[in-house]
Amino acid sequence: MNRRIIYGICTAVLLGTEILIGMFAHGWVRSYLGDVLVVILLYTLARTISPKWPSKPYILPAAILVFSFAVEFLQLWGFCDRFGIQNRLLRIIIGTGFSWADLLCYTAGIIPCFAAEYIMAKTAKRSVNKEI
Repeated sequence: MNRRIIYGICTAVLLGTEILIGMFAHGWVRSYLGDVLVVILLYTLARTISPKWPSKPYILPAAILVFSFAVEFLQLWGFCDRFGIQNRLLRIIIGTGFSWADLLCYTAGIIPCFAAEYIMAKTAKRSVNKEI
């Protein structure tokens, strides 16, 4: 099966899961599991859009982690309030409350993405070596 299709299916499943968590979950599932899954969602979305970019296995997960940290620090700064964002959906997506625990959750969530990148890079390298 095409890698892009697999990533697309994973993205859809993760998005559905995140929506259900946002609507119905409470406690540690909403506070922690949702944050772990959101970076994996961003990773699968990026791989759906561009399954072969970038070629270095650590760049995409690192970029997603930096982006996630940046959004979290924008919450610390009060981004939504400073810019007068009142739309409820936008406030949920951007977030309004900073948490150090969220940074740990993003880090935990990106680890499987780094592992997937590493495995794909090794597999691709092995298949190129077999062709030679």
